[in-house]
Amino acid sequence: MKSLLIVIGVLVGLGLIVVLPLLATYNNFVGKSQAVDEQWAQVETQYQRRFDLIPNLVESVKGAMAQERAVFETIANARTRYAGAATVNEKAASAGELESAFARLLVIMENYPQLRSIERVGQLMDELAGTENRISVERRRYNQVVRDYNTSIKKFPGVMLAGAFGFTERNYFTSTTGADVPPKVEF
Repeated sequence: MKSLLIVIGVLVGLGLIVVLPLLATYNNFVGKSQAVDEQWAQVETQYQRRFDLIPNLVESVKGAMAQERAVFETIANARTRYAGAATVNEKAASAGELESAFARLLVIMENYPQLRSIERVGQLMDELAGTENRISVERRRYNQVVRDYNTSIKKFPGVMLAGAFGFTERNYFTSTTGADVPPKVEF
Protein backbone atom coordinates (compact mmCIF):
# COMPACT_ATOMS: atom_id res chain seq x y z
CA MET A 1 0.00 0.00 0.00
CA LYS A 2 2.83 2.35 0.89
CA SER A 3 4.57 1.77 -2.46
CA LEU A 4 1.28 2.48 -4.29
CA LEU A 5 1.02 5.86 -2.53
CA ILE A 6 4.63 6.62 -3.47
CA VAL A 7 3.95 5.77 -7.12
CA ILE A 8 0.79 7.90 -7.12
CA GLY A 9 2.69 10.76 -5.47
CA VAL A 10 5.48 10.55 -8.06
CA LEU A 11 2.96 10.48 -10.91
CA VAL A 12 1.10 13.47 -9.49
CA GLY A 13 4.42 15.30 -9.02
CA LEU A 14 5.47 14.53 -12.60
CA GLY A 15 2.04 15.57 -13.82
CA LEU A 16 2.37 18.89 -12.03
CA ILE A 17 5.85 19.38 -13.49
CA VAL A 18 4.34 18.99 -16.95
CA VAL A 19 0.97 20.69 -16.45
CA LEU A 20 2.06 23.80 -14.54
CA PRO A 21 4.42 25.06 -17.29
CA LEU A 22 1.69 24.38 -19.87
CA LEU A 23 -0.77 26.44 -17.84
CA ALA A 24 1.77 29.21 -17.39
CA THR A 25 2.52 29.28 -21.11
CA TYR A 26 -1.16 29.31 -22.00
CA ASN A 27 -1.84 32.14 -19.54
CA ASN A 28 1.11 34.06 -20.98
CA PHE A 29 -0.36 33.73 -24.48
CA VAL A 30 -3.79 34.87 -23.25
CA GLY A 31 -2.32 37.89 -21.49
CA LYS A 32 -0.28 38.97 -24.50
CA SER A 33 -3.17 38.40 -26.89
CA GLN A 34 -5.38 40.57 -24.70
CA ALA A 35 -2.65 43.24 -24.63
CA VAL A 36 -2.66 43.30 -28.44
CA ASP A 37 -6.45 43.66 -28.51
CA GLU A 38 -6.35 46.38 -25.87
CA GLN A 39 -3.67 48.34 -27.72
CA TRP A 40 -5.58 48.12 -30.99
CA ALA A 41 -8.57 49.56 -29.11
CA GLN A 42 -6.33 52.47 -28.11
CA VAL A 43 -5.41 53.02 -31.76
CA GLU A 44 -9.10 52.98 -32.67
CA THR A 45 -9.86 55.44 -29.87
CA GLN A 46 -7.43 57.88 -31.39
CA TYR A 47 -8.89 57.26 -34.84
CA GLN A 48 -12.33 58.03 -33.42
CA ARG A 49 -10.97 61.24 -31.92
CA ARG A 50 -9.65 62.15 -35.35
CA PHE A 51 -12.93 61.32 -37.04
CA ASP A 52 -14.85 63.39 -34.51
CA LEU A 53 -12.66 66.39 -35.36
CA ILE A 54 -13.03 66.05 -39.12
CA PRO A 55 -16.57 67.45 -39.48
CA ASN A 56 -15.62 70.51 -37.45
CA LEU A 57 -12.45 71.04 -39.44
CA VAL A 58 -14.23 70.56 -42.73
CA GLU A 59 -17.04 72.94 -41.85
CA SER A 60 -14.61 75.60 -40.64
CA VAL A 61 -12.58 75.52 -43.80
CA LYS A 62 -15.17 74.53 -46.39
CA GLY A 63 -16.48 78.01 -47.16
CA ALA A 64 -13.05 79.49 -47.70
CA MET A 65 -11.85 76.56 -49.74
CA ALA A 66 -14.78 75.64 -51.94
CA GLN A 67 -12.37 75.05 -54.82
CA GLU A 68 -10.81 72.17 -52.88
CA ARG A 69 -13.99 70.13 -52.66
CA ALA A 70 -12.16 67.01 -53.85
CA VAL A 71 -10.02 66.99 -50.71
CA PHE A 72 -13.10 67.14 -48.51
CA GLU A 73 -14.80 64.41 -50.51
CA THR A 74 -11.71 62.22 -50.13
CA ILE A 75 -11.78 62.78 -46.37
CA ALA A 76 -15.47 61.93 -46.16
CA ASN A 77 -15.04 58.80 -48.31
CA ALA A 78 -12.10 57.59 -46.21
CA ARG A 79 -14.16 58.06 -43.04
CA THR A 80 -16.98 56.03 -44.57
CA ARG A 81 -14.61 53.23 -45.63
CA TYR A 82 -13.09 53.16 -42.15
CA ALA A 83 -16.51 52.88 -40.53
CA GLY A 84 -17.34 49.94 -42.81
CA ALA A 85 -13.98 48.18 -42.47
CA ALA A 86 -14.15 44.76 -40.88
CA THR A 87 -10.48 43.95 -40.31
CA VAL A 88 -7.48 45.70 -38.83
CA ASN A 89 -5.82 45.77 -42.26
CA GLU A 90 -8.89 47.36 -43.91
CA LYS A 91 -9.06 49.95 -41.13
CA ALA A 92 -5.35 50.68 -41.49
CA ALA A 93 -5.73 51.15 -45.26
CA SER A 94 -8.66 53.54 -44.75
CA ALA A 95 -6.70 55.46 -42.14
CA GLY A 96 -3.82 55.75 -44.61
CA GLU A 97 -6.13 57.25 -47.23
CA LEU A 98 -7.36 59.73 -44.68
CA GLU A 99 -3.82 60.68 -43.70
CA SER A 100 -2.98 61.37 -47.33
CA ALA A 101 -6.02 63.64 -47.67
CA PHE A 102 -5.06 65.46 -44.47
CA ALA A 103 -1.56 65.97 -45.77
CA ARG A 104 -2.97 67.60 -48.93
CA LEU A 105 -5.25 69.74 -46.77
CA LEU A 106 -2.32 70.87 -44.63
CA VAL A 107 -0.35 71.88 -47.72
CA ILE A 108 -3.32 73.88 -48.95
CA MET A 109 -3.66 75.55 -45.56
CA GLU A 110 0.01 76.56 -45.69
CA ASN A 111 -0.48 78.12 -49.12
CA TYR A 112 -3.44 80.21 -47.93
CA PRO A 113 -2.18 82.22 -44.93
CA GLN A 114 -5.50 84.02 -44.60
CA LEU A 115 -7.09 80.66 -43.73
CA ARG A 116 -4.50 79.95 -41.06
CA SER A 117 -5.30 83.24 -39.40
CA ILE A 118 -8.85 82.14 -38.68
CA GLU A 119 -8.72 81.35 -34.98
CA ARG A 120 -11.03 78.35 -35.05
CA VAL A 121 -9.19 76.76 -37.95
CA GLY A 122 -5.93 77.24 -36.08
CA GLN A 123 -7.35 75.56 -33.00
CA LEU A 124 -8.69 72.67 -35.02
CA MET A 125 -5.41 72.29 -36.88
CA ASP A 126 -3.55 72.18 -33.55
CA GLU A 127 -6.01 69.62 -32.26
CA LEU A 128 -5.63 67.57 -35.41
CA ALA A 129 -1.83 67.68 -35.17
CA GLY A 130 -2.07 66.52 -31.55
CA THR A 131 -4.39 63.73 -32.58
CA GLU A 132 -2.04 62.62 -35.34
CA ASN A 133 0.78 62.49 -32.80
CA ARG A 134 -1.38 60.42 -30.44
CA ILE A 135 -2.23 58.03 -33.26
CA SER A 136 1.45 57.66 -34.08
CA VAL A 137 2.26 56.86 -30.45
CA GLU A 138 -0.57 54.33 -30.16
CA ARG A 139 0.43 52.63 -33.43
CA ARG A 140 3.99 52.32 -32.16
CA ARG A 141 2.73 50.84 -28.90
CA TYR A 142 0.48 48.47 -30.83
CA ASN A 143 3.43 47.22 -32.87
CA GLN A 144 5.42 46.75 -29.66
CA VAL A 145 2.76 44.55 -28.04
CA VAL A 146 2.33 42.63 -31.31
CA ARG A 147 6.10 42.07 -31.34
CA ASP A 148 6.01 40.79 -27.75
CA TYR A 149 3.08 38.51 -28.50
CA ASN A 150 4.55 37.16 -31.76
CA THR A 151 7.89 36.59 -30.06
CA SER A 152 6.25 34.61 -27.26
CA ILE A 153 4.50 32.24 -29.67
CA LYS A 154 7.67 31.74 -31.72
CA LYS A 155 10.06 31.06 -28.83
CA PHE A 156 10.46 27.70 -27.15
CA PRO A 157 8.29 26.25 -25.60
CA GLY A 158 5.64 28.57 -27.03
CA VAL A 159 6.29 27.52 -30.59
CA MET A 160 5.31 23.96 -29.66
CA LEU A 161 2.16 25.00 -27.83
CA ALA A 162 0.79 28.11 -29.55
CA GLY A 163 -0.83 26.27 -32.46
CA ALA A 164 -2.33 23.67 -30.16
CA PHE A 165 -3.90 26.42 -28.07
CA GLY A 166 -5.11 28.33 -31.16
CA PHE A 167 -2.74 31.29 -30.90
CA THR A 168 -1.51 32.56 -34.25
CA GLU A 169 0.76 35.38 -35.31
CA ARG A 170 -0.74 38.88 -35.35
CA ASN A 171 -0.15 41.48 -38.07
CA TYR A 172 1.86 44.60 -37.42
CA PHE A 173 0.40 47.96 -38.29
CA THR A 174 2.16 49.02 -41.48
CA SER A 175 1.82 52.13 -43.54
CA THR A 176 0.03 52.02 -46.84
CA THR A 177 1.85 51.91 -50.15
CA GLY A 178 3.04 55.36 -51.13
CA ALA A 179 2.89 56.77 -47.60
CA ASP A 180 6.59 57.60 -47.88
CA VAL A 181 5.92 59.99 -50.78
CA PRO A 182 4.77 63.46 -49.74
CA PRO A 183 1.56 64.65 -51.34
CA LYS A 184 1.89 66.99 -54.29
CA VAL A 185 -0.60 69.82 -54.48
CA GLU A 186 -0.77 71.91 -57.62
CA PHE A 187 -2.85 75.02 -58.20
